[in-house]
This record gives sequence, structure tokens and C-alpha cells, in this order.
Amino acid sequence: MVLAVIGFTILWLIIVPSLPSVDTLKDVELQVPLRIYSADDKLITTVGEQRRIPLKVDEIPLTLKQAFLAAEDDNFYNHPGIDWRGTLRGVFGYVRYLGQRRVPGGSTITQQVARRFYLSNEFSVTRKVREIFLAMKIERELTKDEILELYLNKEFLGHRAYGVGAAAQIYYGKTVDELTIAQMAMIAGLPQRPSVVNPVTNPGFALDRRNYVLDRMLEEGFIDRGEYETAMAEADRARVHGPQAELDAPWIAEIARQQAVDRFGANAAYTRGYTIVTTADSRLQQAADLAVREGLDDYDRRHGWRGPERELDPALLDDRQALLEELANARVVGDLEPAVVLESGPESATLLTDDGDEVQLALDDVEWARDHLGRNALGARPESVDAVLDPGDLVRLRAGDEGPRLAQIPEAQAALVSLKPDTGAVVALVGGLDFGASQFNRATQSRRQPGSAFKPFIYAAAIDNGYTPASLVNDAPIVFDDPSQERTWKPMNFSEKFFGPTRLREAMIHSRNLISVRLVMDIGVQPTIDYVTEFGFQRSQMPNGPSMALGSASITPLDLAAAYAVFANGGFAIDPFFIHAIIDDQGRELPLLPRPLACRECGDRDNLSAPDARSPTQAQAQATASVEREAPRELDLNLDAPASDDDSSGRDEDGQAPSGEADAPETLHGPPVPVYASRVIEPQTAWLIRSMMSDVITYGTGRRALALGRDDLAGKTGTTNDQRDTWFSGFNSSLVTTVWVGLDSNESLGDYEQGGRTALPIWVDYMQVALEGVPEQAYPVPVGIVEASIDPDSGLRVRPDAPGAVREWFPAGNLPPLKNPEGEQSEDDTDPYEIF
Repeated sequence: MVLAVIGFTILWLIIVPSLPSVDTLKDVELQVPLRIYSADDKLITTVGEQRRIPLKVDEIPLTLKQAFLAAEDDNFYNHPGIDWRGTLRGVFGYVRYLGQRRVPGGSTITQQVARRFYLSNEFSVTRKVREIFLAMKIERELTKDEILELYLNKEFLGHRAYGVGAAAQIYYGKTVDELTIAQMAMIAGLPQRPSVVNPVTNPGFALDRRNYVLDRMLEEGFIDRGEYETAMAEADRARVHGPQAELDAPWIAEIARQQAVDRFGANAAYTRGYTIVTTADSRLQQAADLAVREGLDDYDRRHGWRGPERELDPALLDDRQALLEELANARVVGDLEPAVVLESGPESATLLTDDGDEVQLALDDVEWARDHLGRNALGARPESVDAVLDPGDLVRLRAGDEGPRLAQIPEAQAALVSLKPDTGAVVALVGGLDFGASQFNRATQSRRQPGSAFKPFIYAAAIDNGYTPASLVNDAPIVFDDPSQERTWKPMNFSEKFFGPTRLREAMIHSRNLISVRLVMDIGVQPTIDYVTEFGFQRSQMPNGPSMALGSASITPLDLAAAYAVFANGGFAIDPFFIHAIIDDQGRELPLLPRPLACRECGDRDNLSAPDARSPTQAQAQATASVEREAPRELDLNLDAPASDDDSSGRDEDGQAPSGEADAPETLHGPPVPVYASRVIEPQTAWLIRSMMSDVITYGTGRRALALGRDDLAGKTGTTNDQRDTWFSGFNSSLVTTVWVGLDSNESLGDYEQGGRTALPIWVDYMQVALEGVPEQAYPVPVGIVEASIDPDSGLRVRPDAPGAVREWFPAGNLPPLKNPEGEQSEDDTDPYEIF
């Protein structure tokens, strides 16, 4: 005995000084995946190989803790870190078998913690001795509850689940407090051989292990006889559950993920338990997804049936399991489910879906499926179902109001961006029909020509160069050499007609191409480029010629939405952003770069932050409060026949994704300091352009938007040469939304497709939801804008009672001259009857 004590003391003196510090356990970093949420706390996705949901010991149900104690260490709260009897049993077994085989040694929970955090699973005497001494050291420096908490959060429990929180989620789709006693016992039985004996991989052996744990719980008095019998009789229904995503927003999630990697590095981003709260609004994101899918489906139906996706071997029709395997390989695209035609006749067809159900399609469900004869021609309407569908055809179904109907994967793609004009927060974003089929984000990466959707920026340049909405510009043929076209260029209106002298407002309403070209030629190409780049467009993407007037630049939908925000917010350039907050694993919010705020009431400040403002005004205080509302600092997150459009010219280019979140110090910060956005145009110019774009909706190419029944909307359509790109970008004071529709191949959508027919309906469907309950917002006339009566033919001022007079708005210092009774310009510029 004395020799044993001496030997133990020697080992203690030799080994203990070499052991790692237990202090690190108190601040141990568990590998917790990245979680991405919407602004309204809906989980979008979890990113990371290991699944872990850290829990405090008092958040874990007592019965679950007792299940682990019964299975692994019933004397945990009494021993000093090791079980002497079990250890001696292990020593004798080791000697008996001469170290040739592993012998159960009764490792305590503390020893398992020591091994998991500091040591390997290698079987050796040295490792075992170090484990024993480290366990004793841990017991001296941590409480029993702290040790148990580490164990229950760290232990690997199979299927990438680390800790009881993740195991409850992965096997049963529950939180720990929702588990039954039988499920708790099943999880408690997993540490022995989690990869092999778990309820998914080996349910039979796992059930035996569960029942053993229940026996031990009864023996220890942790459960009574009635609870035991109920648990023993409970059938186990474990299966692998993915993270309980509450919102499908993969495009925004991918942007957030990339920004996390850019800031923290891939390893830290995926393992340190960061939570990213994005700017996405779940209600608006869902509306955007549905609007895009409906719009692409409508386009595709207009262009006819291209035939089945595949034709299966008829021999498979008698093998249901083989058919289900084929359907499983044909993944869902968007909301388009795969199905196989089993039988087809004149009146109906029977189809098998991927979930094993059989559905019927009648003639009404397939009557749209006229043969596709190219993008400008269709075959005859089908007179029977079997003229469209044959047995063995693999097709797509889409849910309708009265059940499923025939569909197909659209050829076209679409993008939608919706953001708040005062802050730049992106509340909804769709980068294509289906993220799984193509992760190319057409909203942020695809540079396409905006067509006439670019004209408002040309008109703004004209207003700031002395033009007014009543200015006459000659809509007449023009031919010149355009350096950006490398050829002689003869621009045309969409209608291929000319309308002579035309007021700017009318030119905007009807999207007259030649007017825009003449404006650029008068202002100058380089001055115009200088002007429009202030809206955030890249100079390198601007063509160096007058074709710029027709939207031949290369821009993304996100670029266009951000630029339109300048008109919506009264003249300020904002930066679109996707992240409200980043929270670390301790619940602390990390700093982000300040986001410029369009503060309409902050006077003439130009890109000033609060420290520069020596006496903040009430408006500035309100602006600060607005920033706080946009990025909440305390988050209750569960960490578990349309009007025709015009054309343009030029080619598109593929672009790159926007740069990621810039690095910021890893420190906490105080209340957000407002940074005010730079003013790029005067409020009077923004108001006049908005006024003209309102008339685009009321009288022009955007008339479909009248279906919303609102008077506070403004916007512009856009269509490029050969109908390759179609757009609608529109807004009110609270929301800017841009929609693009086109083909990835840059081919034509068809001769009859324009922005008002493809993109605008998507915009309307989305805004119908987005603006629900949002009161109409008047856009006050700014100081410096006056109203006057004009002669619509000459653009000259007339008295209000003059026949045919119309009202128009002007910069106060740029009123047109009076028209005298003979129809000529009057030398006397005053008008005592004019009402301002």
C-alpha cells in the first residue's frame, strides 16, 4: 500500500505539471455552425459540417441529464473524477491480456471530458494515466454542473450531431424539452458507438441500447414503473432531420455566407457559432419568389409546349419502385414537381408523382400546351390530352387553385431586387428560378443592358442642364457615327415612327428613343457619363457614345434598384446592404461598417457623420432612431396586351458579385452613429423625375401597375434590342423594386415581349403584397418647384383659362416664356394671373 501511494505521488509530480490548463475549458469554443436569419427572426439556413446547439446546464431537462448519468456514470456527483473500482478492473484486465486488447475501465464523465477536449482515443497506458490525472485536476477546478454541461454539449452522438441539443434536432426534429423519456434514453445511449449504433443507421441495436438505459433509469429511481413501461412500449421514429429552416431565401443566404467567410475566414465562419441577421423580410421574400415563378410560368405558357423532359422506357411503367427512383433523380425545380405519365387518353391522363401519389390531368389542365414552333409561333390548340402526353413521359406539374396542372421548366430567367430607399436594406432578392439548379445570382452578378429603364438618369441630367418637363425636343431621324458602336448608327423608336417636337414629359411617358439621344448629344457624352455615375454606376460599364441614352450600359438589377432609390429618397446615393447584424456565440453584436442614411430633413449636409455635426437637430435624432430600427440590437433568436416599349443597342457582359463585408475590429460598440448619404441630385430634380415617372404608370408603358390602385407609384419599363432584356423598375417612398426577365443565353425572348409584358406583371404581383397595409405616401412638392399652365403644343406658358392649357411643374428659376395671343413667344415674361 505504501508503495502504491509513493508510486502515485511520483506520477502526480511528474505528469500533473505537464497537463494542459483547465482554465481553457471555462472559455472553450465549441464548433457551432453559422446560422443565417431573416430580419424578422426566421431561420434561413445553417452552414457548417458539425451540428451543434449549445445549451446551458439548466436548459437541459433533469430527466435527460439523469438518462446520461444512468447510462454512463451513475456516481458522477460523488466521485473525485475517477471510478477507482472501474479503474482497477481495467488495470487487472490489461495485465491479464498483456495489453493486447482494450478492456472496459469504467471511464467517468469527467474522464470522457478530459479525453474529448485534450487527449486522443488512442489506447495506451500513458494516455490513460494522463486522462486520470487530468480528470482529477478538472474536478478540482470546475463544478460538477460545469463538467456535465461541457460533456452534454461536446459529445459526438452520430450523424454530425455534437451535443444533446443537436441530437434532439437531428434525430427527432425537436428541442430537448420536447423529447419523450424514451427519446431521451435513446440519445443517452449513443456515446458508446454513435456512428454505428444509432436509431437511423442501426435501429435494432439502438433500440436494445435504449431499453438498457431505461432499465438503468428505473434501477436508479430516475423514473417510476409507469413511466418505464410507457417508454418501453414507445415505438422509435427517429430519422435524419435537417435544420428547421423557416424561410427559403438562398440567394441572400449565400451573400451573407460569403461575407462571413470574407470577414472571419472559412474555418471560423463555419465553426464559431456566429449568427447573421440579414435584411430579408420573410413575407416579402416569399412574395418575391412566388411572383417570379408565376411570371416565368406565364411567359413559358405563352410560348408553347416543348415536349416532355424525358421519355422513360415503357417497360418501367409496371415497376413502381423504378419509377419512383427515376422521379427522385429528377429534383424539384422551383415549385415544379416531376411526374411520370402512367396512362393517357382523350379526356384525361394519370400521372405518378415523386411522393407516390397518382393525379389526374384533364384537357383544361393541358390546353395551353400548343406546340412550340419558335419564340414567335405556336401550333394549334390541343383537342385531346393524349395529343400532348404519352405514357412514359416525364413532365412537370405545378400546383394551381383547382389542383395540379401541366407545366415545364421555363427557358427564361428572372431577377428581383427590393430595397428600402432611405437605407439601402435589401428586403427581398431573387437571383433566378431555382438556386439549386443554378447558383448564378442574376440580381447581383449578371450585367445586362437596362434599355429605357436607364432614361430617367438621362432626363435628370437634362433637367440639371436647363431643360424642363415642358421643353420641346425634336423626335426626328438622326444618323451619326457612334464610337461605342463602331459603325454608323441610326436609332429608331420602338414603333419606327417619328413624332416631331415633343415635350420631355410626353417623351418619358411614351419612351421615345430619339429624344434621349438628342439630349445626350446636346449635353455631351462625357458630361452625361460624369453625371450618371454619381448614381452609383461604374464608369467602366458606360458606353462612350450616344447609345448610352438608350440604356446600352452593362449593369446589374441591384445597380438599377440602388440608382432608382435616389429618385425615391429625394436625391441621396445609398449603398445596398444585406446584413443587419452579426452576433457571436456569446450573444454579443459585432460592429459593422456604418450604412449611409438618406436623411431628407438634415439640410445640406453632405456625407456627414454625427461627430461632425456640432449641434444635432431633431431630424438627425429621428434619423438615428431610424437606423436603430433598421438594425435591432437586441434579438430574440432561438439559436436552436400591353403598351409597347422601346429598344436600345449594345451587348451585355457577365459581372462579378459585389465585394464582401469589410473587416471591422472584433470589439463591441455603442449606439449606432448615423452616417448621412451624399446628395447627388437636388430634391427639385428628384421630384420632377418622379413626377414624370408617375405619368409613365398613369398614361404610358407602365399602365399595368394601375392594377395596384395607388397614386404614389412611379416607374419605368425597359426593353433592349431584339427583346433580349426586359425590365421594370418602380418605387414609392418606402420601397424600390427592380425586375429583370431574359435568357441566360442572351437570345431574344420573342418579338412580342417587352418590359411591360414580362417584368412589370412580376413587379405588380410582388408589390401587391409588399405594399399591403402601407398607406399611400404623398411626396411633398419641395421648395423651389412651381406649377404653371402651358400650351401642350409649344411648351410655352399660357394663362390658366387658355383653351387646351395643361398644368406643368418647373424649377422656380426656369419657367418657360409666355405665349402671346398670336402664338409666338412674348417679350414680357410676367404673368399676373399665374398661380404658383
